[in-house]
Amino acid sequence: MKKTMCIAAATGFLRGGFVALALVITGCASGPQANPRDPLEPFNRGVYQFNDAVDRAVVKPVAIAYRDVIPSPVRTGVSNFFNNLQDAWSAVNNALQLKGEAAGNSLVRFGVNTVFGWGGLLDIATEMQIERHTRDFGHTLGYWGVGPGPYLVLPLLGPSTLRDTAALPVDTQGNFISGLEHVPTRNSATAVKLLDRRAQLLQASDMLDQVALDPYTFTRDAFLQRRRSAIYDGNPPDEEDARPSLNGNPAN
Repeated sequence: MKKTMCIAAATGFLRGGFVALALVITGCASGPQANPRDPLEPFNRGVYQFNDAVDRAVVKPVAIAYRDVIPSPVRTGVSNFFNNLQDAWSAVNNALQLKGEAAGNSLVRFGVNTVFGWGGLLDIATEMQIERHTRDFGHTLGYWGVGPGPYLVLPLLGPSTLRDTAALPVDTQGNFISGLEHVPTRNSATAVKLLDRRAQLLQASDMLDQVALDPYTFTRDAFLQRRRSAIYDGNPPDEEDARPSLNGNPAN
């Protein structure tokens, strides 16, 4: 019964956004024995299964076809193009985190690749050894002390946290593609971006199927560890020593 309620809440989340999310938080918690990082595990596992079914039926086969049909240099150019757009947004978020060097590197990367790399199709900045510092608004909130909140698996979007989900509208506005006024072009660019990202993960997903006893747990733990490490620039403190705050100290 509870699992059915949680799946219904997932459907409502697609329609009602954060109002439905409140229903999820109050109605789908696992009780006192729940993982403190994943109190919504029944809901999350249901959404994970839904996402996995969609991926296996539609997304993964298309990604395999994309990998097999499109020449590697073309796929590399597509990845470079979208990474270059991300560098521009990373520059903004690094600046918001008062990380001058990282913001400068991101801005220089965007300028160099845009001007000399045919609009970002070539990654000249990496060849010049200009380091990439990929950051989004969820990282920025974490840097300024906003805790991650419960782990969430979003329908079709995958792993997230309450903090990162709240940051999604801002990240969407910071995405150049979302600013395109021509709807067919915007939708096509978004589809190509998602397809390219899934194609890059084909080998990793195959390995996950082979080695992980519980792919859900493995994916959750890897995601949370990676996000936490990025907030602390690769040097996170022991979890028991980290305390969420609003005074400028990073949260988990």
